[in-house]
Amino acid sequence: MVECGDTAVLVTATRSGGREGIDFLPLICDYEERLYAAGRIPGSFMRRESRPPERATLIARLIDRPMRPLFPGWMRDDLQIVATCLSLDERVPPDVLAVTGASMATLLAKIPFHGPMAAVRVGLLGDDFVLNPSYREIERSDLDLVVAGTPQGVIMVEAGANQLPEQDVIEAIDFGYEAVSELIKAQQDLLKTLGIEQVIPEAKVDDDTLPKFLEKECAKGIGEVLKQFSQTKGERDEKLDAIKAEVAEKISGLKDDDAIKVAVSSNGKALGNSYKSLTKKLMRAQILKEGVRVDGRKLDEVRPIQAAAGVLPKRVHGSGLFQRGLTQVLSCATLGTPSDAQEMDDLNPSTEKTYLHHYNFPPYSTGETRPMRSPGRREIGHGALAERALVPVLPAKESFPYVLRVVSECLSSNGSTSMGSVCGSTLALMDAGVPLKAPVSGAAMGLIKEGSEVRILTDIQGIEDFLGDMDFKVAGTDKGITALQMDMKITGLEVKTVAEAINQARPARLHILEKMLEAIDKPRDTLSPHAPRLLSFRIDPELIGTVIGPGGRTIKGITERTNTKIDIEDGGIVTIASHDGAAAEEAQRIIEGLTRRVSEGEVFSGSVTRVIPIGAFVEILPGKEGMIHISQLSEARVEKVEDVVNVGDQVTVRVREIDNRGRINLTLRGVPQSDSSEAQA
Repeated sequence: MVECGDTAVLVTATRSGGREGIDFLPLICDYEERLYAAGRIPGSFMRRESRPPERATLIARLIDRPMRPLFPGWMRDDLQIVATCLSLDERVPPDVLAVTGASMATLLAKIPFHGPMAAVRVGLLGDDFVLNPSYREIERSDLDLVVAGTPQGVIMVEAGANQLPEQDVIEAIDFGYEAVSELIKAQQDLLKTLGIEQVIPEAKVDDDTLPKFLEKECAKGIGEVLKQFSQTKGERDEKLDAIKAEVAEKISGLKDDDAIKVAVSSNGKALGNSYKSLTKKLMRAQILKEGVRVDGRKLDEVRPIQAAAGVLPKRVHGSGLFQRGLTQVLSCATLGTPSDAQEMDDLNPSTEKTYLHHYNFPPYSTGETRPMRSPGRREIGHGALAERALVPVLPAKESFPYVLRVVSECLSSNGSTSMGSVCGSTLALMDAGVPLKAPVSGAAMGLIKEGSEVRILTDIQGIEDFLGDMDFKVAGTDKGITALQMDMKITGLEVKTVAEAINQARPARLHILEKMLEAIDKPRDTLSPHAPRLLSFRIDPELIGTVIGPGGRTIKGITERTNTKIDIEDGGIVTIASHDGAAAEEAQRIIEGLTRRVSEGEVFSGSVTRVIPIGAFVEILPGKEGMIHISQLSEARVEKVEDVVNVGDQVTVRVREIDNRGRINLTLRGVPQSDSSEAQA
């Protein structure tokens, strides 16, 4: 149980026996929310928690990403870490507590583990870094950074920032890692107090007969393929598969009692794993010794870029196509009304989202076939990263009250589709006419580390991500960073190396941004003709009930009369949506008329709307009526209202009084009548 303030998170670690025939670590990390933690009852029909909300999935990923690389590579046991938020203090977010708790639970379970590991959040208020800020402080902060680390260094970074300079972000990571070090020491002290000895993973010594055989038979051929820089990914994979098939055939021709054939026969994945390890070793050596990558690029070179905006018909409000190397992403933007905002039924204090970013990764993007299902954790995580990168540059709600949804479709994937979706979505939003504060681009950085030798790679492609040690995504504008996400495959990295990667990403981002701006250099001046038109203005919150009317009759009448969609927030902000600008303006006039405060003595010209035996009603403002009592129709006695006015007549009236129920009483007595219909105030 990890507690801070009134937030309490229970974290458990469970290990079961190893599985036969798998070549990966079957680790499952889950984060469970219980709404009783915040004193709430679920809003679903069943009134119980069901499918995890998106934020719970993101926290589960936040636990998984720093934990996974810390288990030994030989482990094949089923592992499950479950974090459950049992109590929530709105000053203390539970996510970093869950990450730190995962490390402690694993240590207590005596599972082999390269820990301890801990995580903290860092905010920036003014010029000061704040450790583990509250929800309200996060809203006001220019930075929301989560940094996780081990005794060896930083292992995971997740951040959103308000266009912060690189140096500020680096200092924040360093600040956070100092606090991480204290939490690591606290875990070590707790183990010592409990008399529990940490289980340090031992390096597993495998039989090297097969690896040596493959190195002798295949190393030269693989090395030659890796140096054919002009080939495509498909061509390279085809040649590597051919070398593998050739050596497999050679092994099958060996005697049945040969050690190499026995090793391959006893483990169906032995050949594939050893061949992959050899390929990884040769690719990394080529980068470390020669400074050349598999496609011939320099370490800091970006792949060829193509960008286009408005590639789809304007039925789609905005579209952008971004391609970097063989990675291609199509992003589509949709403008919606305030009622399209997503309501959030989870433990986070914020109750709605007005910017939605969804990421799709279909199997054809990698040349594979598999069933199409609902979005997985990876899709949710990549969509959230792109969303975080773009939120800091979105226009203020008051000036652009649209709800925005962007969908990024990965058409082809060879590394860093998440950053491709950031770039494509910037193009789509500008094509939709969204007045972004600045365009955003992103690049993924990689790392090859062997002992003390380190090489940082700009714009990694698939094979460099797969066989490298780091995937570090950096997004931002020409002013600074808006989002970071760093994942490691090693047990930690010094802050200075992280800083080098962040600084090396800047010229890459600016180069990519330059190419994007060649396609569209500013937001479109007009919206798609198929996008809704919105008018937004503020009324006195005390008069919201007047606009809505008894049982909603007044606002329903306005929407039917003008064929518009009207949303009113508790703070008094009214948003009118319509495809007809004139209709939206008419609805605004009616609402402004209903909410305008009328004073005694004011003179108006209006139309007679109703006649009753004791008087006539006049619409003095759009949607606002007053009554002229029969005694106020003339200086002389009036026998019948119709003798003076009829429905449709234009009259000039003065406000005689406003009674204690807010009813407006009018008079014609002493008010000169004219043909003019202009109102006088």
